[in-house]
Amino acid sequence: MAGLHLDVLRVGKKYRLINYGEQHDFIIEATLPGGDFRVKDLDTLEPYNLKELIAYGHGKDYIIEELYME
Repeated sequence: MAGLHLDVLRVGKKYRLINYGEQHDFIIEATLPGGDFRVKDLDTLEPYNLKELIAYGHGKDYIIEELYME
């Protein structure tokens, strides 16, 4: 299954990032300059920038999927 591109991510939506087998569920809190996003981890509630997670995974190394929660 193909993942989402960073251009389609939206503030307030929840996503799952799988990068080299590690899974991170997060919500986007804000868009930042340079195509980055301020996100909050849904498990730990820790805030961070999305580019920190994908810095070492590019192309087929990571996948982003939207979470559909009730």
